[in-house]
Amino acid sequence: MSEHSLNLSSTRRTAKKPTVLPPLDWAAGHGPVTGALSAATGAGATALLGAAASMPSGWPLAIGAAGALGHGVGHSLYRRLTGRTLVTRAASWLLAGGWTTWAVATGPLSWTAAGSLAALGVGIGAAASNAAAHEEAAEEERLSAEAKAATAALDSKRRGLAREWEERIKRVCAVDVTVFAVEFWATGSGYSLAAELPGGGATWDRIATRARALAADARLPLGCTVHVEEGDLQGRVVLDVATENVMGSTYPYPADYGPLSILTGIPWGLLPVADPVTVYLREACALILGPPGSGKSTFLDAVLAGFARCTDVVTWVIDLKKGAVGIPWVRPWLEAEGHRDPKPGTARPPAGTRPGIDWLASTPAEALLMLTAALAINDARQLHYQDLMDQQDTTLLPVSARIPQIEIVVDEGAELLSGYTRGNRTLKEVQKLVRTVMRTTRAMGIRLVLTAVDGNVSAIGDTATRKFSPVGVALTSGESSGNNLGKLFPHAKVDTSQLNQQGAGVIGAATADGFAPTAFKGWKTSPSMVRDVVLATNDRRPVLDEISAQAAGAAYARRWDANRTAWLRQGPADEDTPAEDTTTEPGTERPTLGLSYEQQEPAAPAAEPARRTEADMLAERLMREIDEQFGTTAEPDRTTEPKPPRPRADSLNLSCLRDESPADEDDHPGGPGDGPDWLPQALDAIASAGPAGMKPSAVADLVQRDRKTVRAALRAAADRGQLIYRNNGPHSVYVHPDHT
Repeated sequence: MSEHSLNLSSTRRTAKKPTVLPPLDWAAGHGPVTGALSAATGAGATALLGAAASMPSGWPLAIGAAGALGHGVGHSLYRRLTGRTLVTRAASWLLAGGWTTWAVATGPLSWTAAGSLAALGVGIGAAASNAAAHEEAAEEERLSAEAKAATAALDSKRRGLAREWEERIKRVCAVDVTVFAVEFWATGSGYSLAAELPGGGATWDRIATRARALAADARLPLGCTVHVEEGDLQGRVVLDVATENVMGSTYPYPADYGPLSILTGIPWGLLPVADPVTVYLREACALILGPPGSGKSTFLDAVLAGFARCTDVVTWVIDLKKGAVGIPWVRPWLEAEGHRDPKPGTARPPAGTRPGIDWLASTPAEALLMLTAALAINDARQLHYQDLMDQQDTTLLPVSARIPQIEIVVDEGAELLSGYTRGNRTLKEVQKLVRTVMRTTRAMGIRLVLTAVDGNVSAIGDTATRKFSPVGVALTSGESSGNNLGKLFPHAKVDTSQLNQQGAGVIGAATADGFAPTAFKGWKTSPSMVRDVVLATNDRRPVLDEISAQAAGAAYARRWDANRTAWLRQGPADEDTPAEDTTTEPGTERPTLGLSYEQQEPAAPAAEPARRTEADMLAERLMREIDEQFGTTAEPDRTTEPKPPRPRADSLNLSCLRDESPADEDDHPGGPGDGPDWLPQALDAIASAGPAGMKPSAVADLVQRDRKTVRAALRAAADRGQLIYRNNGPHSVYVHPDHT
């Protein structure tokens, strides 16, 4: 019978007759019982062999003496075992050797020899068990003593730090606190202090205002800050002291692309303690501010990676800068479909690879389709999921892999949210829908993540964008003007002067499960990391539920059609192909299939009629789809008469030479872009002036307009609620609503 058959039969017997004995581990060392049994059987076998072979009787005793010296004494001393273990081992060897010598001389085959051998084995086992118990107790005592010594040393260090910071806070802040807890960070990069404030009206923010002075007094390394926040009770304060500059290092996005959930939080970066900072976006929109060079695009890839890892999130992206932020997330799908070639040395993704994001809009027209679909989904979910919400006794849609949340990521809000539409009616409609989605879709699981260069009204359209975005991120590297921290977190006390590394900034969440604004460092991302995330999450990214997909209609179902994604499928331009002429006549702007809303429809060169015809067909098809889907936007008249010539400079009607027109002031009533083109600049200046406000004359000097025109525009802005007018006679001023 083969060895394989023996193994199978043994397995079957074991299955039929289970045993209560534990399995034997033949590789394990001897314990007290097996050691005594081994010694007794070994002595008996040696005695039998020695008697049969006429072995000299002194040899077993010599072997026993050698074992007692080497194993009993030498090995015990080497392992620093107790004296009881040493004596037990040496005696066992000597007794076994002595019995074997006697048995060889007198004969091992007798009841006397057998009985004495059994007694010898039992004695060795009992002695070994006692020695093992004593050894274990001694080991625990030794470890306990070492732990107590380490704890005493740590407590001594804690007490020293507590006294040091009590004196420092009293010296720098004039507040006599009592530090009652010191906790060292697991990463070794700093520690936290908890202190009781004295009576007499002292509050924690009195210490927070002197955080930078405390860091300087402690002589912390550059980039290390002291973060101060209120404790668990009023009258307590917590100080986080960084001793290593975590913000100055570069941290790649974690290679663990395991599943996440929008309900349990998504990591967006690292805190100064090197722990992940987690945001909860089930009910919250987020606003990310960062000037050029601050690492905003890299940070946005980390945001998209978190959404891609979620098993209950579908991600849509709007980027009017040629779809730049979304293209790396779509490229693996294009390569798998054969529309793009992978870079050299990279394998083509397998068949079945899906886009890493569910929808990408690079033009106002596509963004209009996307946002309209989102509102239609909101209405459909409200109607069809009422029974589900009743079953779970909640007014919030239970988000899951079956009914995923929709996260709409809008990159560069300065182009989309600002009041400047450049005459593009589609863009203006998109602006309105963005704000409508922010206001009305929270319960049904549709939220937005917006990015902008700064938090000025001219960049984000109005202050409502900030109010509807309780999760805020202010990337501070590269700030040359303005203060994004102050715009997002007016009362935060964080020293941003040392947060000057790319990806560093301040993050906060004004939600029920949020946290106070704190310094953080974003992860480093790359196109290869994006590719890895897309492929790793391909099988677990959810699809839109059937009710939502039906509500979104053909605009959603055909989002990846060839005519809608032709710009994605094109390869690099042929070097021999001449560039198209992009000059346009004034007044002929309209949304096109170009990659940016600023791109105008090129005049067709006479030598290339085919290219011109194809572009016309694609543009007309998309505009026709928009008209059929919405039917709310009239096509501008292309046959209007040319504008009258500009008056001469020596004309008496000098007001017509100013860059103001009725279209500038009245084209967009009721929206953030009301008034002349210089009004957003004036609103920013008034907001920067704080509670003191600005006089109309000062605004007129700033925008270089006559006072009468400025007064009329400011009065109209006040009527719309964009400004507050304080009537103090000759000292009357206009104040921004944020400072009233």
